[in-house]
Amino acid sequence: MTQYSDNRVQNQQPGLEHEMSPAPDYMPRYPGSGRLKGRVALITGGDSGIGRATAVLFAREGAKVAILYLNEDRDAEDTLDAIRAEGAEGMAIRGDVGDRRFCFDAVAQVAGEWGRLDVLVNNAAEQHGQEEFEDVSEEQIEATFRTNIFGQMFMVQAALPHLDDGSAIVATTSVTAYRGEDLLIDYSATKGAILSFTRALAHKLAPRGIRVNGVAPGPIWTPLIPASFPPKKVEGFGEGSPMGRPGQPNEVAPSLLFLACQDSSFMTGHVLHPDGGAPTAD
Repeated sequence: MTQYSDNRVQNQQPGLEHEMSPAPDYMPRYPGSGRLKGRVALITGGDSGIGRATAVLFAREGAKVAILYLNEDRDAEDTLDAIRAEGAEGMAIRGDVGDRRFCFDAVAQVAGEWGRLDVLVNNAAEQHGQEEFEDVSEEQIEATFRTNIFGQMFMVQAALPHLDDGSAIVATTSVTAYRGEDLLIDYSATKGAILSFTRALAHKLAPRGIRVNGVAPGPIWTPLIPASFPPKKVEGFGEGSPMGRPGQPNEVAPSLLFLACQDSSFMTGHVLHPDGGAPTAD
């Protein structure tokens, strides 16, 4: 069984992929079939983890891909290199999705460069493990909500003027939205909010031909894990899942591809669960 190293615990959010040991698996497993040919996709938190795996898979399927990232310049450059290695055009924009003005500026930059926007993937997130809920500060609650749910709402508001009939919005929620996580109470609450937001937005946008769906991963080996948990939690990460291991980002990305492309043309307001069999109350 793979051991997930406890000597690479990180002290910043949302974490750095190039410092992880072992490195996450993000490369697509299969040849592309043009399912996003001619499309433009924007992925928040696209520098690493699920966002990186999704960006590279979308590129392989023919999309032009823009990634937003907070401050992980090296990871963002690595992701851009991987996008371009697939023969696709890529763009990386640095900034905080919790800042509404940045969200509008980023969308305008993407639409201005490529003339359109077809797919929005709301994936950026942060989480902060706390043993005792009494220790969760007001500042932590505000930061987690601002990134995880405010950022998704801001990005949708910015993107909607550019999305037409046939466009798709895909949100990353979490298994914690369904079963909770005692070390991540505020994070779990944001993921529950994303779930409700996704379902309500799907009803709102269906008459416009814009589909809104989500994925609820977990547990997945991404930079958020060593950036959030103490060494013992990192070392045994994912062992308690029914499959006895954590998932990899490239095991989640195909779910986002399915929801972004026309394979899911008659689905909206739904959530897929690439979670290794973790029980939920869906």
